[in-house]
Amino acid sequence: MAKVKFELNREGVRELLRSKEMMDICSEYANSAAARLGDGYEVSTHTGANRVNAQVSAETFAAKRDNLKNNSIIKAVFGK
Repeated sequence: MAKVKFELNREGVRELLRSKEMMDICSEYANSAAARLGDGYEVSTHTGANRVNAQVSAETFAAKRDNLKNNSIIKAVFGK
């Protein structure tokens, strides 16, 4: 079997990780998780130095308590 060697295009990968398309994918995952959680949770997105980021956070007291007690955000993100 022949050995295959390739070189990663770092600029291309950086461009992909910071693209609008990647932001849309991350937003879709975060919004899906927030929809499973219900009221009191909020989604935020931003472009960082290396890649786009999406965050689901508990905003109300009830949501914060629920997340603290049940790890609701992690369960919603990972589909449990």
